Amino acid sequence: MTQSFKDILAWKKAHEFVLNVYRATNDFPTHERFGLCSQFQRAAVSIPANIAEGYRKLSKADKLRFLNIAQGSLEECRYYILLSKDLNYITDSIYYELTKSIEDVSFLLNAYCKGIINKRWEE
Repeated sequence: MTQSFKDILAWKKAHEFVLNVYRATNDFPTHERFGLCSQFQRAAVSIPANIAEGYRKLSKADKLRFLNIAQGSLEECRYYILLSKDLNYITDSIYYELTKSIEDVSFLLNAYCKGIINKRWEE
């Protein structure tokens, strides 16, 4: 049993992803500071933030709603990774690192959702 959202593996990997995004966007051109950089960081932060917020929700529907928001932000980040690569804002190695990281988060977040769906909840 978990004591905190910080015990959830999907949250841990999502938090690592956020840190990687901040490191990567630190080297973006200054004209992107309030554009792609800001959007990418906001979407990345939304993933673990919504996992954390959903953690304390009592009903299955509420939990899944927040996890679905996290999944939407995750997909948004997938695009920002690709766009960053196509604009040559990140190297191939950073592209692969971010892609691997987001794939890990996606797998764990989907597994977490399935676990909630398949568990009996008192609503």
